[in-house]
Amino acid sequence: MIVALLNQKGGTGKTTLALHLAGEWARRGNRVALIDADPQGSALDWSEQRARGRLPRRFGVVGLARDTLHREAPDLARDADHVVIDGPPRVAGLMRSALLAADLVLIPVQPSPLDGWASAEMLALVNEARIYRPELVARFVLNRCATRTVLARETAEALADHDPPVLSTTVGQRIVFAAAAQTGRLVSEIDNAAAATREITALADETVRIVAGKASP
Repeated sequence: MIVALLNQKGGTGKTTLALHLAGEWARRGNRVALIDADPQGSALDWSEQRARGRLPRRFGVVGLARDTLHREAPDLARDADHVVIDGPPRVAGLMRSALLAADLVLIPVQPSPLDGWASAEMLALVNEARIYRPELVARFVLNRCATRTVLARETAEALADHDPPVLSTTVGQRIVFAAAAQTGRLVSEIDNAAAATREITALADETVRIVAGKASP
């Protein structure tokens, strides 16, 4: 299974979700590889921070910020149960390559009208990729979300009848994610009982169900 976290807009939390999905699947005993397809290399920086802290390696992180990604990712997938792609903002060639590689695209958005407007360009790329890969599945995921706010509710309602649809799992705006990024850790390693850990577990579960449903006859 190859899952790509993509959005043309920066700052939507793609890297955070990619790292934590990879970490959650690795925690379950799966072989996982994360492809850092962002020229900024944030996932690679996280991995280096983890190594400096002498923390155990949970999954491999590979830098692959080039538009041949769709040809190279399947080789990694042969040796892994799950491959997670942390995509770039505003690099159309890389974005297209990641779309052609993925079984499922998750599009993180925050509860903001600006994120909704910025997603239009991303959806145009998804529709373009479906010309070549009509089986490509895409979902919005509401991220950095204060669930009880009016804006979060309105964003979820606006996406409810959208194509692609929004996941039922939402991920909150939580300080523990920043702490994890700074120390090369995962939220489950900081507090396994935290709400953030439960949200990542639910996100991993829902993602697996979607891909499994796609593969069913």
